[in-house]
Amino acid sequence: MPVTYRDPWGVPHLRADTAEELAFLQGSNAAADRSWQIEMERWRSEGRTAEHLGSDGVLWDRFARQARIDDTARRCFGNLDRETQRWVTAYVDGVNDALARGRRQAKEFRDSGAEPGPWEPWTPLGVFLVHHILFSTFPNKLWRDHVAHTLGPDAVDLFSIEAPVWAGSNAWAVSGNLAAGGSPLLAGDPHRLMELPGVYQQVRLACPEFDAVGLAFPGIPGLPHFGHAGTAAWAVTNAMADYQDLYREQLRRDGGTLQALGPGGWEPVVSDLEELIRVRGCDVETVQVIETVRGPVITGGYDGGTLSLRMPSRVGGRLGFEALLPLLRSRTITDVEAAFGDWVEPVNCVLAADSAGGVRQFVAGAVPERNHENRVRPVPAESRRHQWTGGWVELPASDVETLAVNANDRASGGGDLTGLEFAPAHRAGRIRELLEEAGSGLDAGTMQRIHMDTRLGSWPALRAVVERCGTDAPLSPAAADLRDSLLGWDGSMRADSPLAAAFAGWRSAFVRALASAPLLAPLARPTGHSPLFSPWLDPVSRVGFALETIVAKGDAAGLDVAAAATEALEAAAASPSSADWGATHTVLPLHALADHPSASAKAPRVPMTALSGDTGCVLSTESLPGVTDASFRGPVARYVWDLGDRSKSRWVVPFGTSGHPGAANFLSQLPLWATGELLPVITDWDQLSRENDDEGEP
Repeated sequence: MPVTYRDPWGVPHLRADTAEELAFLQGSNAAADRSWQIEMERWRSEGRTAEHLGSDGVLWDRFARQARIDDTARRCFGNLDRETQRWVTAYVDGVNDALARGRRQAKEFRDSGAEPGPWEPWTPLGVFLVHHILFSTFPNKLWRDHVAHTLGPDAVDLFSIEAPVWAGSNAWAVSGNLAAGGSPLLAGDPHRLMELPGVYQQVRLACPEFDAVGLAFPGIPGLPHFGHAGTAAWAVTNAMADYQDLYREQLRRDGGTLQALGPGGWEPVVSDLEELIRVRGCDVETVQVIETVRGPVITGGYDGGTLSLRMPSRVGGRLGFEALLPLLRSRTITDVEAAFGDWVEPVNCVLAADSAGGVRQFVAGAVPERNHENRVRPVPAESRRHQWTGGWVELPASDVETLAVNANDRASGGGDLTGLEFAPAHRAGRIRELLEEAGSGLDAGTMQRIHMDTRLGSWPALRAVVERCGTDAPLSPAAADLRDSLLGWDGSMRADSPLAAAFAGWRSAFVRALASAPLLAPLARPTGHSPLFSPWLDPVSRVGFALETIVAKGDAAGLDVAAAATEALEAAAASPSSADWGATHTVLPLHALADHPSASAKAPRVPMTALSGDTGCVLSTESLPGVTDASFRGPVARYVWDLGDRSKSRWVVPFGTSGHPGAANFLSQLPLWATGELLPVITDWDQLSRENDDEGEP
């Protein structure tokens, strides 16, 4: 009989007699604990947020319909093997059972006047696509296209080396000969938008076939990214691979048929549909859903044409859910690698370890073979040399003898074999340095401390810029004092550091000065793309993320980097502050209601929480220099997996296990997460409390 237990922090421990019964229980639990969260993801996957929340949802709904998210989910579900179909369907049955039994009564439904509804068997695949369709590289191609059209193709290089947007995940492993217990240790922290409630749910899944603890996506069965199955564990980071392409399409009407220009000439489009978007409180809106042979049309282009999106899941009708059950059944690193052999997207770096002492790293997913230019910008749909060849890149894999570090960097992600841009090597190098300094005898505490390292990787390059300030003209006394203070700073972004705050003030002013410089100012012109893509097309944000590259290449491109840095130093000195970094570097979680002005006042809030770290630290609590010091992206979980004794493993999430505002475990882990504490992974059933059938969080 399926039974739910809870640990003192509300983590659900689910036990059943079969894998399908367990999937049912996981679905029912997710629906009860995260009722509003998973329903929002369903609406997003179906392009129906406006129907429930009003006109503020139209922007996303247009994209979801145009990108054919729901249709892709249906297609991928239909192509699953029968066992996986039954397992996913059992999960959905659990979600719908919770609805039928009145267990989906989140406060947000009452506040918004919306109601939850039944799920379809393919809904979990749609939810997964919602999480990841903007996770890859095609928005960066929109930005490079904007730079090329606005400033010229050569200017793209200012933004295009080791400085992509939003990469902060870490994972590292040490072999048994370095660990105090003699068995491998695996640790890390995925970085995503810090949603409220959190994007990951701590959970245990146990049946006669397997007993795994890990981090689940609410609305999706299994443990796709992080899990410990007793004798084998796995963890992923974004490989930063390039597997999505944009094609410049030319369309025309020939009689009643819409055609697109392809390599062989004019060809009928795959689909030409008009869909209706119901908008709560407003008139129905229409959206044209067009798909060419290359993929769905998702936005306009500079040449007056349109851009289509091609991605492996749409092309092959597979997303990778075939890997999820075998992952739970894994006993060795060989099992984990074999399971991930069915993975498609997003492309991930995987670290796997087992209790026999094996440690392995590999890249999992589907990267198409095609022209290198496809990785840079949108390419002509009619060009034969830019079409996919039908082949797939053979991805790297290797055994680990001592230690391995994955941090979205070029070395771990496969380099030119798989991608174009990767994260700077700062985090990967710093984690490796800390592990090597620790030597042998490493334990969970060692791994836990690495999570919280605050040394700013970009500081040496930016310090050199500060040194140049005042060389051409004298600084004001206040600016000279600030310069001297910064040059004496150790580069640690601690929450209690006033110098870290002073640095951040100068850095933001520096970013704004560069963005407004005559060379880069034209980037503020309209792009012609949907406002949905604004986060990727904002020039101040892009300058902030590419700051190291611009510092290195700006003078050669015609920017006066030193002048901008000096201007920023004077501006920062003119508005001094004695506040610590944590006064402005606070957690800024996103809640779905906050995106909808009609209901935003009812969105739950969190206490102001000071954070250490920043973009470029191992503790990558990202800010947007020049825009805000607050952190809306950061470690959405932390974990340490011990392969010798799972009960010595540890984990934490930013907020809590419950998705219900006001519940005891809605924010119970926030203070621990903010200070770097981890909770024990409890594996003894006798230490857990059995939940009555109709109980749940709250």
